[in-house]
Amino acid sequence: MSDTGTGQGLDAAWAVDWLLRSAAVVADNRVALSELDRAIGDGDHGENLDRGFSAIVAKLDEEEPATPGAAFKMAAMTLMSKVGGAAGPLYGTAFLRAATAVGDADALDPTLLVAALTAARDGVVARGKAEPGEKTMIDAWTPAVDAAAAAAAGGSPADVLLAAAEAAEAGAVATDPLIARKGRASYLGERAIGHRDPGAASSALILRAAADAAVSSGTAGAGA
Repeated sequence: MSDTGTGQGLDAAWAVDWLLRSAAVVADNRVALSELDRAIGDGDHGENLDRGFSAIVAKLDEEEPATPGAAFKMAAMTLMSKVGGAAGPLYGTAFLRAATAVGDADALDPTLLVAALTAARDGVVARGKAEPGEKTMIDAWTPAVDAAAAAAAGGSPADVLLAAAEAAEAGAVATDPLIARKGRASYLGERAIGHRDPGAASSALILRAAADAAVSSGTAGAGA
């Protein structure tokens, strides 16, 4: 396996590391995510995501993607085919849009990272028809994209992803007092208040995995 990152950006090995770290953190939080979903949804968010990311790990054991975009596309196709409920189509669309945004680039600099995150967020918006403040995963993704864009001015690839992860975590927490406006949770009205959105919670975990992989790659402070 090649070095995870370069001075110019984050390469395919980083993308693979991100997916592997995502699989691990989803597995570790499988029960907690399902408990969040049980309070306001179907109760299967953690189980579904764990199934999908376990399938991604199996795919990576078979063949290592040559570019970040190829890794994102593989993840998208796997999640769409293996994950039930809303999570599969939403995360699948996010990774597919990210793959399109970065194309065949060998490594992602801060500008391309922001493009990937923005495309992923916009894909979720298009698929789920959600807006910020409606107690969905968009409440994690939108602040993540905004923070990433701000950090890209003079920051390293790792700086971009660290900013995105921190903003996503804060965004997920901020869903606690919201009334749900989309999905099954919307049927609960005010009873959804006080419960964290499971999609926002899992988004924060996955974006933190991306940042951890970038820091591990040694690109922090490298710039682009």
